[in-house]
Amino acid sequence: MNISPSKVKMFKLRNRRGYAAVCLNHLTEGNTPYLAYQRMVKALRRSGGTLKDIPVDKIKRLVS
Repeated sequence: MNISPSKVKMFKLRNRRGYAAVCLNHLTEGNTPYLAYQRMVKALRRSGGTLKDIPVDKIKRLVS
């Protein structure tokens, strides 16, 4: 199952250092938006989905 990067919601954690990514009932965290996104790619791969790998500058645009 292919998943669009626009389905991933990323945000800055308020009372912790880092960022989080949420997609299809998966939650991942990382110190940078890129790391949180890469962890989401791995989590979705484990559950049978594929998420397109995108460049770092486009990942920063996903952060709300």
